[in-house]
Amino acid sequence: MQSYTIGQAARLLGVSPDTARRWADAGRVATHRDDAGRRVIDGRDLAAFSVEAGQGGAEDEPSYTSARNAFPGIVTAVKLGDVAAQVEIQAGPHRLVSLLTREAVEELGLEVGMRATARVKSTSVHIDRT
Repeated sequence: MQSYTIGQAARLLGVSPDTARRWADAGRVATHRDDAGRRVIDGRDLAAFSVEAGQGGAEDEPSYTSARNAFPGIVTAVKLGDVAAQVEIQAGPHRLVSLLTREAVEELGLEVGMRATARVKSTSVHIDRT
């Protein structure tokens, strides 16, 4: 399973590394030490926390990303059907949902806890594995 440093988690959550560190210190998200001694967050734990944090509404800081841009975030849900699939990404306070083929999800190897970028154009949400 993929793990994220505090800095990487902060970027995915749309907050400063200091904020992510305070949340970890307060026990809001679990961390552990990797082989290099860095404090990291398990991808599944970060995905669950990002959903919780995103439901609290937008942060006090305004968003500087327009709808025409990319929304880097973390995959929080993957629902596979026989032909179609649904992927949810939490990008800071934004929850994005994309409907795509099962084959595309399998080719990208998307799973909960992975980094991904949602690209929005008009009413379409495209997913890039990052």
